Amino acid sequence: MNAASRIERIRAQLTAALPGAAVELIDDSHRHAGHAGARDGRGHFRVHIVSGAFAGLRPLQRHQVVYRALDELMRTDIHALSITALTPEEEKAT
Repeated sequence: MNAASRIERIRAQLTAALPGAAVELIDDSHRHAGHAGARDGRGHFRVHIVSGAFAGLRPLQRHQVVYRALDELMRTDIHALSITALTPEEEKAT
């Protein structure tokens, strides 16, 4: 699978699980060439996601929401994922 379609699939699953979320997704796979986790073809990504659905959730719970949204992709396409998950109010305050 090419990088563009992988990013599209990740973004689609996140926006389906969190309607109205602002999703910024960065593919850092090129920075991990030769890394053991990169050899199997899965990628390294950073996601910055802003959603009202995160209100009242602790950081671990927010990450669990993201991991559940990505479900199968975490086993087939994603080796490493760095998550920044904020509410709209938190995003405005940064």
